[in-house]
Formats: sequence, C-alpha cells, structure tokens
Amino acid sequence: MLRQGRHAALTLMSLLLLLWHEAMPIEVPQDAKILQDLKQPPTIVKQSVKDYIVDPRDNIIIECEAKGNPVPMFSWRRNGKFFNIGKDPRVSMRKRSGTLEIGFRSGGRPEDYEGEYQCFATNDFGVALSSKILLRVSKAPLWPKEVLEPVVVTEGSPLVLPCNPPPGLPPPFTFWMNSMMIPIPHDKRVSMGLNGDLYFSNVIAQDAQTDYSCNARFLFTQTIQQKNPFTLKVQTKELYNDTSYNATDPYGGRKVAETMPTFLSPSGSESSKMVLRDERLLLECIAAGLPTPTIKWFKKGGDLPVQKVKFENFNKTLKIVSVSEEDAGEYVCMANNHVGSIRHSIIVQVKAAPYWLDKPTDLVLAPDENGRLVCRANGNPKPNIQWLINGQPINSSLPNPSRQVLGDTIIFRSVQMGSSAVYQCNASNQHGYLLANAFVSVLDMAPRMLDPKTRLIKVVENNRTFLDCPFFGSPLPELRWFKNGQGSGLDGGQYRVYINGTLEIKQARAEDAGTYTCVANSILGSANKQVHLEVKEPTRIVQASGHQSVIKGSTVHLECKVKSDPSLPVTVTWTKDDKPLYLGWRLKKDGESLTINNVNEGDEGTYACTVKSEIDQDSSSARLTVLGPPDPPIDLDLSDPAARSVRLTWIPGNDHRSPITEFLVQFEENRWEPGRWQNLSTYPGDLNSVVLQLAPFVNYQFRVIAINSVGQSQPSRPSLRYKTSGAAPDAIPKGLRGWGSKKDNMEITWEPLLDLERNGPNLHYNVFWRQKDTGEEWSNVTTLESKHIVSNTDTYVPYEIKIQARNDFGSGPESNVVNGFSGEDNPTDAPTELRVSKVNRTKVNVHWKSVDPSSVQGEFKEYRLYYWRESSLVPGLVVSKEKKTKGFYSTLAEPSGILSDLVPYSEYKMLMVVANSRFEGPPSNTVEFTTKEGVPDAPRFFRISRRSFDTIHLEWDKPLEPNGILTGYQLKYQTVNGSRLGRPQLEMFPPNVTDFTLRLLDRSTRYRFYLSARTQEGAGGVFAEESPHFTNEVAPGRKIWDVTVEPNSNYTNINWRHNFPAGSSEFVLEFTLDSNKTVKVVPVNQQPPIAVADLIAGAKYHLRVYSHELNSISSQPFTFETKAAYIDQVDIATQGWFIGLMCAIALIILILLIVCFIKRSRGGKYPGGGCVTGLTKCLVRDKKDLPLDPVDQKDQDGSFDYHSDEDNKPLQGSQTSLDGNVKESDDSLVDYGEGGDGQFNEDGSFIGQYTVKKDKDETEGNESSEATSPVNAIYSLA
Repeated sequence: MLRQGRHAALTLMSLLLLLWHEAMPIEVPQDAKILQDLKQPPTIVKQSVKDYIVDPRDNIIIECEAKGNPVPMFSWRRNGKFFNIGKDPRVSMRKRSGTLEIGFRSGGRPEDYEGEYQCFATNDFGVALSSKILLRVSKAPLWPKEVLEPVVVTEGSPLVLPCNPPPGLPPPFTFWMNSMMIPIPHDKRVSMGLNGDLYFSNVIAQDAQTDYSCNARFLFTQTIQQKNPFTLKVQTKELYNDTSYNATDPYGGRKVAETMPTFLSPSGSESSKMVLRDERLLLECIAAGLPTPTIKWFKKGGDLPVQKVKFENFNKTLKIVSVSEEDAGEYVCMANNHVGSIRHSIIVQVKAAPYWLDKPTDLVLAPDENGRLVCRANGNPKPNIQWLINGQPINSSLPNPSRQVLGDTIIFRSVQMGSSAVYQCNASNQHGYLLANAFVSVLDMAPRMLDPKTRLIKVVENNRTFLDCPFFGSPLPELRWFKNGQGSGLDGGQYRVYINGTLEIKQARAEDAGTYTCVANSILGSANKQVHLEVKEPTRIVQASGHQSVIKGSTVHLECKVKSDPSLPVTVTWTKDDKPLYLGWRLKKDGESLTINNVNEGDEGTYACTVKSEIDQDSSSARLTVLGPPDPPIDLDLSDPAARSVRLTWIPGNDHRSPITEFLVQFEENRWEPGRWQNLSTYPGDLNSVVLQLAPFVNYQFRVIAINSVGQSQPSRPSLRYKTSGAAPDAIPKGLRGWGSKKDNMEITWEPLLDLERNGPNLHYNVFWRQKDTGEEWSNVTTLESKHIVSNTDTYVPYEIKIQARNDFGSGPESNVVNGFSGEDNPTDAPTELRVSKVNRTKVNVHWKSVDPSSVQGEFKEYRLYYWRESSLVPGLVVSKEKKTKGFYSTLAEPSGILSDLVPYSEYKMLMVVANSRFEGPPSNTVEFTTKEGVPDAPRFFRISRRSFDTIHLEWDKPLEPNGILTGYQLKYQTVNGSRLGRPQLEMFPPNVTDFTLRLLDRSTRYRFYLSARTQEGAGGVFAEESPHFTNEVAPGRKIWDVTVEPNSNYTNINWRHNFPAGSSEFVLEFTLDSNKTVKVVPVNQQPPIAVADLIAGAKYHLRVYSHELNSISSQPFTFETKAAYIDQVDIATQGWFIGLMCAIALIILILLIVCFIKRSRGGKYPGGGCVTGLTKCLVRDKKDLPLDPVDQKDQDGSFDYHSDEDNKPLQGSQTSLDGNVKESDDSLVDYGEGGDGQFNEDGSFIGQYTVKKDKDETEGNESSEATSPVNAIYSLA
C-alpha cells in the first residue's frame, strides 16, 4: 500500500513539472555601472586545493577569495569548529579577503596547524562555502640506521634488493646508484620496480663489481637521502675471469643452468588492482629466469587500447594515464624464454569519486518568476546529494513556500524580494566529495541601455550587418526597433531581431542607411538608443601582382591597386610571411606598388598587400621566388683510378630554385703552372659522377663549378691530388715551317708542345731537313728550343722538313713533310716602259713590261704601283701628297691594270717596283697624268632653322672637294604631308651665295630640301634635309604632364615631367595674367625645374608649358597665385596687446606724476623735473634689466627709494636761477631726438628714440647719455 502511494506521488510530481512554466534566468551583463548597483550574494572565486601539503620552512597561506555586493565578510572553521583567528598571534587574514597567513617568525610548529579548514564568505544576501581543505605539512624522515651484510647469491639466480624508503609526505622519488654516485644502468635483466626495489632476473658475476644504494629524493625539501649500500658476492661454479665477459656471452663460457620464468612481482598467478577514474593506472610484472624472459601484455575479452596504453621499463610496466570505466577488466602479463613461459592475471576495478554531470549555476530571477537549481553528479558508487542553504542543511532551515526540494533539484515558484540566498550542493561517496555554491538572487531593475545613447556605424554595401542594442532590466524588458522614427517595429524580411536586442540587416543596401532606434520597455519603465547607419562601397584590390620569380640582384615591383569608398581613408600595408615589412633604402613603397631593389635570398617569401579602411579590408598575396646561382658542390671524391682516367664524384649544392644545367670540371697541376686553374670538361646538370680523361705525367687536383640559368657557383673545395704515370709524347708539334731570315739561311720554327702534352720529363725535338728534289739524305738535329737555323744555304732554295717530339719515355710520332725555302734577296730588275692610257675623271689604265722571274730572287708577290696627288687644278685648293700603293699580280710579259678612286681635276705622278716576300726592286720610270673635271661633292654642311613662325632659314658651305670650278648651287624643295609629296620647286644660286630664307605661306607647312653644288660637268652630291616639326604635327607618344608650381611673391619655381629625349627639345613657359590677360613667354633650353622671376606679387597667373618645336604638345593649364609682398615690420600700433600695454604705462606714469607733485607740495624730495628724471631712470633700468645704481637705497620696509643726489639737480639743458629755483627748459622735443626729424608710424605713433642732449662742458659722467622711450622698449621686445 505504501509503495502504491509513493508511486502515485511521483506521478503527480511529474505532471506538475510538465505543467509548470519556468522563466529563463536573467543573465546579468558585466557592466561596471550595473554591477555597482546590483546587490548579489557572495561567490567563492579562489580557494586552496582540497589536499593541501605545505613546506614546513615556509609560512602557511590558505587561500579564500570571494566577491559579492556588499563586500563579503570571512570566517573559518577548523576541524568542524569555529577558528578564532584573533586569539592566535601567528594567524592573520588579508584585507578584503579571506586568505589566511600563518607565520612562524616568532616561533611555533607548522605541524600544530594541520587539520581540515573551511572558509565562509557572508554578506546580507547569503553565505558561500569553500571546499574542506585538508592541510598537511610535508615530511622528509631520515632513513633508519642499519648494517647490511653482504648479499651472497649464486650465479644465474634471481635477486631482489629491497629499498623500503622512509614514509614521506608526499612520498619520495626513489632511484639506485652506487657509492660513487653513478646511476645503476637498467635493462631487460636489471630494473627497479614500482615499490623502489631493485630486481635482477638473473645474476651474473659482473654484478659483483659494484655496490648498490637506494636513494630517496623528497620533492618539497629538495633533499636526497641515501641508504647504506648493498654489496654482492656472486658464487660461480668455475673460476671467473674479467676478460672473459662480453655482452653476447655474459657467463664467459661457463655452464650455468637455464631456468624457466618465475614472477618476482607480483607473486602468485592472480592479483587485483583498484584505481579511480581519471587517475593513472600502473601494472607491473617482473620475472626471473635464465635466459632473461621477455614480457608481453594482453587484455581478456578485447584488445589493449593502443592510443592510451604505454609500455615502460622494458615492457615490464603497463601505463594508462587517464583511466575510464571501459579500462576495467582482466589484464594478463606473460613472461617467456626458450625454456618455458608463465602468466599472471591482474583484475582491474575502476571506481570513481563524484564528478559533475550538471553543476548548479547562479540564478538571477525577477519577482514572481520561477526557476530551478539542478545538481547532478555521478561516481562509483553512486554519490549522495545533500543540499545546504547559507552553509546549513536545507532541512533545518525555515520553511519557504516558494521553494521545493526534489532530490537533486530545487524548484522556485513566484520568488519575492528578500528571498536571495546561497545554496550549496554536496555530492559525496567513499572516494571523495564535490561542493558547489550557487546563489539565487531576486532582482528588480528598470530598463537601461548598456551602450552610449547614440552610435555611428559604417558598414560595407551588400554585407550582413548587425546593429547591437545591449540592454538590461529585471524583469526582462521587451525590445523593438524603428527606422527614422517611423512605422512599426522592424522584424521580418530584410530584418531580424535577436533575443539579446541585436538587429540583423541581412544585406545592407544604400537605401538602408538612416537612423535606427531601439526601445526597451518593461513595467518599471523604458529606455532607448539610436544607431546611425552609413552604407559604404567596399574596399577591394582591383589589380595585384601574381607569383614572380626574379634573379638575385635585380629589381622587382609588386602591384597593389585599390578601389574604395571616396569618403573612407584607406591605408595600404605590406607584410612578408605574415610579419610586418620594414621599409628602407632597398624596399620602397611608392603609391600603389612595392619596389624591392637588389633582391637577395632573404627577400624570398610571400608578400601580402593589405588595404584597410575603418570598416573593412582586402588583401592579396604573391609568392616571390629569388633565383640565384647555385651553391658550390661538396664532398668531391676520386675513385676507379686508371693510367689516363679517374672517376670524380660530388654532391651538388643548393640550386636556389633554378635547376643546375651543367657542371664545369676544372683542374690544377703543380708541375708546370702551379696555382692556375684550367677548364677540363663540362657535363650535364643531372650527372654527379663522371670519368675524367687525363694526360700522362700530371699531378692533378680537381674542382667543380655548378651552372644554372642565373650564373655560376663558387668553385668547390679542391679534391685530393691524383698523379698520372708518364708516357712517350702523343702530340706532333704544330705550325712547322721553314723560311729565310737572311739570304743564306733557313729558319725552321714550330709551336712547342703544351705542358700537358709533354707526357714525361726531358722533352726535346728531333728536326729533319733536306733540299727538295735532290735525293740527298736527311739532316737532323735534336734541340730543346722551338727553332733551328740552317746556315750557308743558297738564295731561295726549296727544302723538305719534318719534326718529332721525344721525352725520357720514348719518341712520339713524326710529322708530315712540309716544304720550306731559304732566304730571299733584293730583286735586281725594274719594270720598264711604264705608261698610262684612257685617263678620265677617277680612273686610268696602267701598262708596263715585266721583269725576268730569276731577277726577283724570292717568292714573287706583286708589281707594286706608287702614286700620289701632286696638285689640284682648282686655284687655291691645297691637297695632300700622301703616297698610295696598289698591287698587281701578273706573270704576263706586258701586263696592264686599272687604277681607280682618283680625284677629278688633279695632277698625279706614279712609279712601279717589283716585290718579293721581303724586298722591293729598283723603281721604274715616273709617269705624270691629269684627271678630267668632274661633279662636286655634297656641300660641307646644310642647316635648317626656324627664325619665326613665318620663315625658314637655310645655310650651307661649299664642298670639301669641288672636283672642278664651281658654277653655283641648286636647291630643290617640296612640301611634305605624311607620305604625300608636293610639286618640286627649284632655286639656283651663284657660287658665292651660301644661305637662303624661305617665307611660308602656311606656318604649319613642312618641307623637304635637296641641296647640291654644280660645275660645268653638272650637279654633284645631294644633301637632303627636312624642316623641323611645326604646329600641326604631333610626334607620336610625346607629352608634357604633372606641372607643379611653388610660388613666392615675385618669383616661382616650376617643374614638369615629359618624355622627350634629353637635349632634343626646347620648352616654352607661357604665363597669362588673369587680371588683364597679358601673356608673358619664357623660352627654356634646360631641363626642369626652372626658377622664373619678375612676377607681380599677389597676382593670379595661368601657366602652360609647350614644346618649342612641337607647339601642339602642351601641358594642361595650371593656375596659381603669387604671394603678397613680404612686409618686414608689423604695424604693432593696431595690435590689441600693444594698445593695452601703452594704456597701462600711461596710467603708471600718471600715478607717479601725481605722487611726485604730492611729495613736492609737502616738501618732498622731488623738485621740479626730478620726478621726470627719476621716472626715466626707472624705465631705462626696466628695459635693459640693469642692476640698481649704487646710490639707490633700500628702505627699512624693503622697498627701494629711487632718488640720489642727482635728483635735486635740474635737467641737463635747463638753467638754474640765482634764487635756486629751476627754470623751465627752452628745449623742444626735437632736441631730444637723434636729429631734427622725429619718426612716426602711419597712424601717428612715435617710434623713434630720444637722446638727452649734453652741454659741451658737461662734467657728469655717471649717467647714461641715451634713454630709450617706453614705446621703443616694447617694440624691441616684440
């Protein structure tokens, strides 16, 4: 019956939960103003760990920090009882914090403060609790003293050396060393277990050579304690010899009984292990046996989780770092050797301390709202859930009709103000506990905006846009959006309103610009905010460079052309490999491009151009690859040696992104030309091992140069030297010839063999010769030189010659037989009957009779004709009489030839000799002849210039060679219009006229001229020219642009850009005065910039720059104004500060005058003009900042009395009467000036200085002869 009632109650409760409407909890924004006004229960924000171990050498600090409004107060419990901090002088609490500090400077033991601590944070709205903190003091106890006897063990037996470290807090870290502090090496046979013991699977005699000591390192104190060492004595059946040990046979050949595996740890065939969830699982199996067993692991019912399991200590330890429930089960370790195997099963149970499934969180509700706190945790075994309120069990608190506890859930209905509290959820089982604080705060607050009342937002067209309207209120206000203050709320279609108040515009368009208003309403009031939206064009890169490959040392340009909204300023930045790019002399940013000069390897990378406006950005990147010459090859190696070859192998260097196309192998030998590297051969770039063909008797070393499309690498390091053996010469000397240097000898010469052709030491040459066609025997000689002279020969006799090279290894091949001749002599005969015929302007026929061939006495070369121009028939023309030659080869008895290239209208002479290879014979008879008149050469020069817009001036000079008597000049000319020519016109001039002016009917007409000189034979060479470009012609591609002006008052600096070739054009600056349209033209025959003077100050000009030759090529008009005339002085009389200062000075003077007259009327010290003198002295001192006169006395009250003995004297220039009264001066104000003229500004203000006139017999010298007026004192300061 009871069970049925309980079931009905649960069903009813479930139905109520379904029907119950729960409001969304209020999220309090992290706004400083709201948080300042918001009252909240305390929240623990920082605390020490639950298991808190401290160092006994330090002060103890137990942390507890909390927040809340009002600021929480803190208290502590120790071991469940109130901890009165004030009674213990060693304990203090930090200000505005609950953190405890326990100091031991004045004594005390940290162990006295061990225990369980819990912090309580309290304010008007509740109490928050920290976790229970178990405080323990770290301990590092000493190792107990003990005397260890030597451990005796039989060779091959297992051994366990116990460690048993002293219990510490936290437990110490153990390791084994010998007494020499050298770590004991661990391996498959010897290793340390998890408990710190040292295990030997089997003992060998070598183990007795050291001792074994267990060491414990305590983490907190950072101290190491060492146990007394163990000493081993290993008993062997046979004599042990140290030298017999090796790793493959540790028993040195002695017979030790093999044993099957047994487990040293754990014992038995089965064991169990319990581990908590998320902790580390360590399973260990250490086996004994001979040979040393190997360990393998398995899991029954499944595979080992490969990603989680790690094996350590030579597979003896299985480790899982973070255990979960699925890791429970039976694990099997198996030890085996070739004798047998053994298994051990370990049953692993995974338990769990409580862990959160649903941790309670703070709950903020408005009055009359509903809510819930949920506390769900899991563990093994299942944890128990306990609720507390303000640190007290909820069951013992006052009943609250708006609160209902249902197991792990607390339900709140229609909460009211004043019901705020802090709830604690405690989930615990036998393995631990969890404690969570969650406050419930009941809050009412009128709507308010969390942003400024107005805001400007700029967005990019066609982008998704969000208008934020962060607001807060309790209860949660209703929010609506309006545009331009009209219509109903915005929602739907193009707009969407989110629960946090944000308005989304799905695609912003130009018509979406305007003012948007968000309004938040609740029963407690309303609040609003305006957002002004501007829609802008997107910023984008319209032209960017792509990937580039450049050669090292060149210049590269990276483009980045941008288009953006005109109203948005943009910045362009460059990065390289996502890092800022620092510009300098090599890297320059010019407008919309980046220029890199002298590119090197460090410039390679990805360059990104990023253009940013205040609302958007765009970027583009390009990869820059720097191509460079390759690095030199490395690791040269010689192999496969042979008599005349060797294999060379190398490793290519970095090709720097340009493939290696070939390798150049060079050599150096140290016998003939040491230190000189010579090219040996080239090989394709895909080879790195080649066979080198070598010469005999050479001591080589090699190096390799890599070549790619960029250039050559540096040479590699030289290889080792390789010496080839000697051999007889292979080569035949080249260039063998015989010739006579004298008429009775023959010189036999040849080219000596190259050093690499010697093939051995002691190179010499065998030379053979004999007279041709005589049948005589060969004569020979052996020589080291490259020449041999055969003496006492007949003149010009033919010989046969041959040569052979030989060295210490033998003779080389003989050369082919070569014909040579003995020496030549002077020819004995001269050509006869030299004469000419058919003489014309430039040519003549020459005739003569030949000589007897035997008289040539050598190899016949030619008949050599010498001729020269004796004079010109043109009166007064000076000519060169330089002799010229022309050769004729002929074997006829009466040969003839033609002599050409003669100058017309001239007298010539000639003679002839016969010549062999070395000598000329006697001359023939001399012949004179005269060439006929011809047409003249072209005029020496022909210039065309344009002296005005309506005329063309032509000038020329007579020909260098008239070739006759000049009769005049003829000039042909015709108009030119593109490819069309006009009707030719002809002008004739007498010989003394050398210029002509042609008047143009149309100033835009262009002409082509042909000028030639004339003799009786006709017109000579033509000099053709065209007239300069005129107004109607435009040279293709020529332009003038970018005119800039820097005006001053009467001059200006002008610059412009153009693409005319340097020096090919003059320019004209045309200034048009805006006021009366007066035009001023300034011709310019130099490159810009240009300074132009004589301009009118303060005037407006229109400037145009155009080409002098091509008037139609002009810049755009540029308007500028010159500055107003510079005025060196400022009219300070009209300045406000000056007028005020003058008024103040006048007022001071008036007051001083009144004081003077009052003192005088009372019998004071200032008679007559003394007041003026004292005033003047005061003003002069004030201007010049001079020290007071020695006569100035200071009154007892600290004020100065400006008077002296001089004060009772009259002004200089005044006269004193007999009765002692001062007579007024007759001087005018002019007398106190520097001349008769006073200086006044245009406004009448006095700007001069006056000087007190001195009498010629004036004796006083202690007064300044000049005083500055108050006006000028101020102007000079200004």
